[in-house]
Parts: sequence; C-alpha cells; structure tokens
Amino acid sequence: MLKYRTLDTPAGPLTVVVTGTGAVRAAGFTDQVSELLDLVHPLLRAPAEPADDVGPVAGHVRSYFDGDKTALDAVVVEQHSGGEYIRHAWRVMREIKPGAPVTYTEFARLSGRPAAIRAAASACARNPVAPFTPCHRVLRVDGSLGGYRWGLPVKRLLLDHEAAA
Repeated sequence: MLKYRTLDTPAGPLTVVVTGTGAVRAAGFTDQVSELLDLVHPLLRAPAEPADDVGPVAGHVRSYFDGDKTALDAVVVEQHSGGEYIRHAWRVMREIKPGAPVTYTEFARLSGRPAAIRAAASACARNPVAPFTPCHRVLRVDGSLGGYRWGLPVKRLLLDHEAAA
C-alpha cells in the first residue's frame, strides 16, 4: 500500500506518493493523486491512501523552499521504466545541481549518449518524481524553458528559486 500527501508550496500543491519505507514513487505539482499514479510504472503500482505522515519527504520539501537548495537530494526515490537508458538518465538527472541547469544536448552527453537528444528529452518527459529527479533543470539549447509536465510557470519558479543567492 502506498501513502500520499499534498503539501502546500510556493509553486502550488505538491503531491507525493511514498512507499512504506518513505521512498517517493510519484510526485508532482498537482493535488490529483490519480494523475500521479498513472505515471508509476505498472510493476510498482499499488493502491494509495491519504496520510499525514509520509516520512521525511515533507521536511525535505519544506527545507528546500526555505532555502536549502540541496534538501531534495536526500529524498529517496523509487523509479522504474521499461528501458535501461531512461533509468540511467534519471540517475544522471539527480546529479544536476541546483542553480546549474543544463541543456537537453548537455544532458544527453552527460547520460552517455550525446546524439540521443530526443531520448534525453523523453527521460525528462517520463519522469514520475518531479522535483526530486529534477527534470526542471534541463533547458533548450537557446536557454528557453522547453516543456514541463507541471507547467512552465512552475518550472520558472523552481529555476529562479534555485538561482537566488
């Protein structure tokens, strides 16, 4: 059984879906848990019930928005995809530092497949645990935002928050 909680953040409601051990299986800037459960790989899907206690993730989110820009790094995530490249790209994405976004081209290179820019973009689009796997830190080559499942205003807010001194 999974648990979920919607947290109030400056970027809007952030719902987190966690396992019994507190690992995040799905997260996003929505108050609709069904939207998140659809993102979870079928092998990891389970019913979810609301809970006040979702483990340490709530405190890490609070710390992040209070100014500790690396607080989300400590959150354990549990992601699964159908392919090894996507799983590898998600691990690499977690290494992109706050305040140091990269382009899709650079992300593809960091992920070990410099010519696979579309595959790198697909890893961002398929990410079920935003902002803990920080796909918001990947931009177009011209520096524009590109896409973001939770809306470009949220992506801009997160990037501005991380760039602030």
